Amino acid sequence: MHQLFRLVLGQKDLSRAGDLFSLDDSEIEDSLTEALEQIKIISSSSDYQTNNNDQAVVEICITRITTAIRETESIEKHAKALVELWDSCLEHNLRPFGKDEDTPHAKIASDIMSCILQNYNRPPVMALAIPIAVKFLHRGNKELCRNMSNYLSLAAITKADLLADHTEVIVKSILQGMVQRLSLGTCFRRHLKVLSSICSLWEARPRVLEAS
Repeated sequence: MHQLFRLVLGQKDLSRAGDLFSLDDSEIEDSLTEALEQIKIISSSSDYQTNNNDQAVVEICITRITTAIRETESIEKHAKALVELWDSCLEHNLRPFGKDEDTPHAKIASDIMSCILQNYNRPPVMALAIPIAVKFLHRGNKELCRNMSNYLSLAAITKADLLADHTEVIVKSILQGMVQRLSLGTCFRRHLKVLSSICSLWEARPRVLEAS
């Protein structure tokens, strides 16, 4: 692992975390998986949810890591470590503290979600991500669920067979979300995108949809 990542994560040194952005993406790319593994250890500690310093260090490091992954187009190389960190968030509370205040692990999950699921057109990445993604649909965080549904809709259009084993969970979540959106009067264009994903899933698993 790059020595600066080792310092920042090993000592949880918030004062040096910003220096990670002074490094070239190519200089740290080989360190990203190991850094993600270290972040998982930190975020799984018993006091993480109350330790503001550790949370800030983790947030900065995740931003730097996801930026480097996008810029170096190395998502497939680091997808396993990303998904494992993402999965670890499910072991913790994801329900918002207040109206707009996400829990520390919900923040991690949201940042990683966008990095992973923007690659909905890469089957190797989606094969790792989708079994974890569907678990977030019913964890009491409406914002995570809404964003997850949007990404999964795109994945269903592009590669529906990867979602086939999870059709029932996904469709129930989509239908529930449609009811909520219609009640709020949101735009019809969004409903059309969601409906197109249902059609894609129907082609892969029609009996489940008919039962729903």
